[in-house]
Amino acid sequence: MSIVTVQLGQCGNQIGFEVFDALLRDSHSFQGLCSKRENEAYQTSCKERFFSEEESGVPIARAVLVDMEPKVINQTLSKAAQSGRWKYGQHACFCQKQGSGNNWAYGYSVHGPRHEESIMNLIQKEVEKCDSFSGFFIIMSMAGGTGSGLGAFVTQNLQDQYPNSLKMNQIIWPYGTGEVIVQNYNSVLTLSHLYRSSDALLVHENDAVHKICAKLMNIKQISFSDINQVLAHQLGSVFQPTYSAESSFHYRRNPLGDLMEHLVPHPEFKMLSVRNIPHMSEDSLAYSTFTWAGLLKHLRQMLISNAKMEEGIDWQVRPPLSGLPPLGKMSLSKDLHFNTSIANLVILRGKDVQSADVEGFKDPALYTSWLEPVHAFNVWKTQRAFSKYEKSAVLVSNSQFLVKPLDMIVKKAWNMFASKKECGPRKNELRALVWARLKC
Repeated sequence: MSIVTVQLGQCGNQIGFEVFDALLRDSHSFQGLCSKRENEAYQTSCKERFFSEEESGVPIARAVLVDMEPKVINQTLSKAAQSGRWKYGQHACFCQKQGSGNNWAYGYSVHGPRHEESIMNLIQKEVEKCDSFSGFFIIMSMAGGTGSGLGAFVTQNLQDQYPNSLKMNQIIWPYGTGEVIVQNYNSVLTLSHLYRSSDALLVHENDAVHKICAKLMNIKQISFSDINQVLAHQLGSVFQPTYSAESSFHYRRNPLGDLMEHLVPHPEFKMLSVRNIPHMSEDSLAYSTFTWAGLLKHLRQMLISNAKMEEGIDWQVRPPLSGLPPLGKMSLSKDLHFNTSIANLVILRGKDVQSADVEGFKDPALYTSWLEPVHAFNVWKTQRAFSKYEKSAVLVSNSQFLVKPLDMIVKKAWNMFASKKECGPRKNELRALVWARLKC
């Protein structure tokens, strides 16, 4: 089944390009860990989900690009065409000459209604090209004006016009130190609207991805392109094909539906995080070997301690009542940092994948009391390796991972509102919207 991607704003379009490029690059890399027949089925499944084909045979991304300024969209179209592997559709983008100036209200209340018909027509044409349509994958940031404001408006319209189709929003959580002065306002407003119109929110924190680039990838001068490539790798490791539950020779046909079924058991709890392991530079990879036991041990502790990467994991954190030996005086305080889950999905890719033991993720102490582990945990597998890694694991989790960042962003938004600081044009409208949302 096919997924239509909607790329919104500068951030959404730049990440969208990297995602499509990573997907196609991976599908054409064959490491010999599975049969030629399996690899061909893998490629076919990937293309069916994310690409259509022209008569020339060049894959065309199933995507709609939206921005209120032409620069980034033109760069994105050019980079895709220059790759020689794939391209965007000739009439799949919408842009204007005036941006949103980091103003959420302007993106939502001005650009949205003004361009609603044109944007929705583009999306409809893309949906109609799909033989079997699964849903929408919407890529956007929370800090700016177009991605956040217009993104919230477009998602709301998709819910109205396609109520029976799934909608997953991939949202970029802003840096804690601040990118724009009104980013906390924008984030609160974006989340409050998306919570009513989206089926799931896949959250990536800029601070966490930045640390991965610095500490694991050993990048000295980190650019947005570096960050976007890490994001694309994580998203690709989630969305590339895996075996279906019924067979180890047939790939899942409805990835969005399966993700929602396994990870969003309650409509009020829909924020998801992604952690993957390993993640390292090409130079380090040449001297590294991995076992499934080692990868899964680290991934489980990353979940428990709410670590975003394998470096710097707090191994002292333990799940309460897990049957593990007590940790003395430290145990009580450490339990307070334990990250409780509602649902978890582990995706394993690579050599000897059927031998991987995931029993550690079935511990009832990891989960909320109202959901049995048999319903809260799932595992997907494929012998086919992803990217450059012989073995890799990714954890998609519905947990308490965002409680602290969410508290912080609401607190900052409230403090700015209470202090009545200047927040750019249309500040009174923005304050009224924030006040309405913060009271909810």
